[in-house]
Amino acid sequence: MKYTKCWLVIVAGLLALGPFSSAKNPSEAKAEQNRLQNAGKVMQEILNVPDDIPQDLIDKARCVVVMPSVLKAAFVVGGSYGRGTMVCRTGKDFTGPWGAPAMYALEGGSAGLQIGGEATDFVFLVMNDRGASSLLRTKVKLGADASIAAGPKGRSAAADTDAYMRVEILTYSRARGVFPGISLEGSTLRPDEDANRKLYGNSTSAAKIITESDVSAPTSARDLVAALQKSSPQLKR
Repeated sequence: MKYTKCWLVIVAGLLALGPFSSAKNPSEAKAEQNRLQNAGKVMQEILNVPDDIPQDLIDKARCVVVMPSVLKAAFVVGGSYGRGTMVCRTGKDFTGPWGAPAMYALEGGSAGLQIGGEATDFVFLVMNDRGASSLLRTKVKLGADASIAAGPKGRSAAADTDAYMRVEILTYSRARGVFPGISLEGSTLRPDEDANRKLYGNSTSAAKIITESDVSAPTSARDLVAALQKSSPQLKR
């Protein structure tokens, strides 16, 4: 009888702990929180310079991907990869306010993708629904699964031309204060689900974070989301 009671107590204890088994571990989430904070700084700095990304492109973008401080070593064959985040407008057609960010990974496809020099910040603008939807599902090879082009710069850039509007992803990079357009054909962009679980909990995914309105952005993403919302509160088609 005593043994039966002991087992009942143990089982009850395990059941009580069950709901917490998928809870976020603060120490594991720290690196992702730092990455979100760095992405926020990058986005704030870029948006504060009108000659970086044309405003009308920001206004037409469905999502923005920010990869802060990607190092040259990240693009050596067999090396590691750059990590960052994607923020999308909420709503079925990506027309609402900017939502919670999902973590993403950028992987180089060849030694030719080495970027050289110091750490480089990358910013991708996802310009249509098809590009946004494809990034939610699986790994996307840039230039093959999703069309890309180096984005135009400056307030006077011809950002409304058909050529730019047909492209799914426009790419930018910034190193040592220089902000040239850059193409990353052959590299891949994918949801970093391990990072998403550390940040939001085990039951989540990039698709859920971006498409479900009840997912709240962590405090570490406040500056990133606020910068985008202030710059472009509404999608302009």
